[in-house]
Amino acid sequence: QVHVIESGGGSVQAWSSLRLSCAASEGALNRYNVAWFRQAPGKEREFVAAISWSAVSTYYQDSVKGRFTISRDGPRNTVYLQMNSLKFEDTAVYFCAADGRHPRCSGYGCYADDKRYDYWGQGTQVTVSS
Repeated sequence: QVHVIESGGGSVQAWSSLRLSCAASEGALNRYNVAWFRQAPGKEREFVAAISWSAVSTYYQDSVKGRFTISRDGPRNTVYLQMNSLKFEDTAVYFCAADGRHPRCSGYGCYADDKRYDYWGQGTQVTVSS
């Protein structure tokens, strides 16, 4: 069992930046594809960004392209989501999820499918005021 832990949420004004972090308690995150999802009040959970276990591939939802960057820090076994130019509509609970299934994902559709991910964190709140 992998326990995923998110951190870094908070309340900021529009156009500010935040960096979310995702780690695994057992230190195994480097073996997993990792994604960030978010859920706003009254809305369904949606894909935000993903990074392959090798860090070679990254994927983004169109609304965050150019503003958000997902990355890995191998030695720290951590995945980050750098969020710049935040907008009110980015307000949501952000969840980190890990996918260790085989065969590995290929392509945006697979990475964006929340059913692929077996391990989820509790979520971290991001609130953006306009």
